[in-house]
Amino acid sequence: MTDAAATTAPATGATASTASPKKQMILNAFVMNTPGHQAAGLWNHPSNRTDEYNKLSFWTELAKLLDDAGFHAMFIADTLGPYDVYKGPGNFVPALAAGAQFPVSDPLYLVPSMAAATKNLVFGVTVSLTYDKPYALARRLSTVDHYSEGRLAWNIVTSYLDSAAKNHGLDDQIPHDERYAIAHEYIEVLYKLWEGSFRDDAVIKDRAKGVYISEDAVQKINHVGKYFNVPGPHFVEPSPQRTPFLFQAGVSTAGNDFGGKHGEAIFIGGQTPELLRKTTDNIRQVAASHGRDPNHVKIIAGVHLIVGADDEDAKRQETELKQYANTEGALALFGGWTGVDLSKYDDDQDFRFLDDNPRIQSIVNRWAATVPGTEGQVWTKRAIVEFLSVGGLGAKIVGGPQKVADELEHWFEVGGVDGFNLAHVTNPGSFEDIIKYLLPELRRRGRFREGVEKEGATAREVFIGSARLPSDHPGSKYTWRAGQPAPNLADIKP
Repeated sequence: MTDAAATTAPATGATASTASPKKQMILNAFVMNTPGHQAAGLWNHPSNRTDEYNKLSFWTELAKLLDDAGFHAMFIADTLGPYDVYKGPGNFVPALAAGAQFPVSDPLYLVPSMAAATKNLVFGVTVSLTYDKPYALARRLSTVDHYSEGRLAWNIVTSYLDSAAKNHGLDDQIPHDERYAIAHEYIEVLYKLWEGSFRDDAVIKDRAKGVYISEDAVQKINHVGKYFNVPGPHFVEPSPQRTPFLFQAGVSTAGNDFGGKHGEAIFIGGQTPELLRKTTDNIRQVAASHGRDPNHVKIIAGVHLIVGADDEDAKRQETELKQYANTEGALALFGGWTGVDLSKYDDDQDFRFLDDNPRIQSIVNRWAATVPGTEGQVWTKRAIVEFLSVGGLGAKIVGGPQKVADELEHWFEVGGVDGFNLAHVTNPGSFEDIIKYLLPELRRRGRFREGVEKEGATAREVFIGSARLPSDHPGSKYTWRAGQPAPNLADIKP
């Protein structure tokens, strides 16, 4: 598909329908390779099997479930160190009983097996670039793009935990904005390796002549920069996408600039669609400022759903699920996510009026102003645990299919997003309920695809309708196309 066609193709990969002109939602399943993702202690729920996270059969069964249901992608979170802020620096013990993102296995190794068990599901994998050399990471991601037949998306993160920095040989974290400065050069190296080291038609596999790769079709990249010196060439032949589809989840000014320049799908969060709209508008403005078509940046909001046969059933589920929440685990997650140790405060402390820690006061007052049903609530430690217990920091929607579909449509329109990362509370459980109750209602409204436009489409084709980086993407400047002379990579300005 040409770049020009990509701007008018259905954004989600669904077949356009004259009977249903509404914009359709991208829906991803949000998971993590750990017993307890964002619902601390819920691994112990009778229906949950996340304690089997280290078995490939657990993941291939989930992938097939999502693929058959029409989900666009499985988005896999990751972290590189324990959450060890709560109850004192370096103390990871509160996370252990709850399995609260401890332990965590590398998610990238799951993808080839899941891809082999599915036809269309895209796999978005979180991989940090802060503690990996670009040459090695380029090789790993190209390899998995091959084995997934182009259904790999890379969620680019720079890491934010002190525990990760220390365990990767640093005394302290690299300062935030410098991490993003490194990231800009890092991804420039990757573009050179993925797009500029091999000509598109380099691999000919000519058995008659005994030639696998044309001798004039591979070049070194000879990158010399502030942070990296990489001569190349790339050591993996061009994968189906060459550059894997690029997710990004930064929310800071530096993160938004990086995402607006490089990201093809941006993962954001917020408690109300009105707040999300400010973020989505900003991301699209940043993309345009870098000369990109804002339609080539899909914005995905994180949300937790508890969907029942009706509103009463969903509320009953929520009450029952909270009985399995682990207080220590929830506070360990909170400490890791925010850097705030709540063990220093009394149990009855109302954090709305905390004067000695503006960060926690700001977080809690934002919740008090935006979280539905909390008007006038006293935000003690118990209230924070209650809020976090079945969905972490994200927004929650609880109800029957009509109520949840109404809310998602509201977020979709008012928030200006392109779709949602749907996190689970139990697995199995949450996704099965979404498939059984919610998806039929969304399809009835014309909000979710009935099928796929192209069997086995690559991740980029699914999300933006283009087989390769579109011409407005900065990585496309490095592409060595068939029949063209080798680009002088040193002359290309990032």
